[in-house]
Amino acid sequence: MIALPPYADLLGLRRDGERDGMPVLAMDFGRQVLGRPGFLHGGAISGLLEMAAFATLRTALGAEEAVRIKPVNVTVDFMRAGRELPTHAVGHVSRLGKRIANVEAIAWQENPDVPIAAARMNMLLVRG
Repeated sequence: MIALPPYADLLGLRRDGERDGMPVLAMDFGRQVLGRPGFLHGGAISGLLEMAAFATLRTALGAEEAVRIKPVNVTVDFMRAGRELPTHAVGHVSRLGKRIANVEAIAWQENPDVPIAAARMNMLLVRG
């Protein structure tokens, strides 16, 4: 299992299986992720997407544990409101270079084909 930063614990994230060989993260609805009454906070959704992208990139890097990952650019598209349901997210590495990686992540609730948000991240890879 890929170790996640402490922020993932704050959001209550947990691993919930795999999809296409990449870890799926889950976040239960609760007070710590509440936005307006009955809905997820956009920052919690963004945090879930970031952690899913991070876990995906760590998985793709495999044994290269010494690589530090630094986000360069993050774009989040919110498609619909997150409701009082568990939320899942998974990432996909679209480019893995020597210095830069491009990762996309989607978040959904009941159906992975109906995302509530998506993110695109450019990450700097610092090796050695």
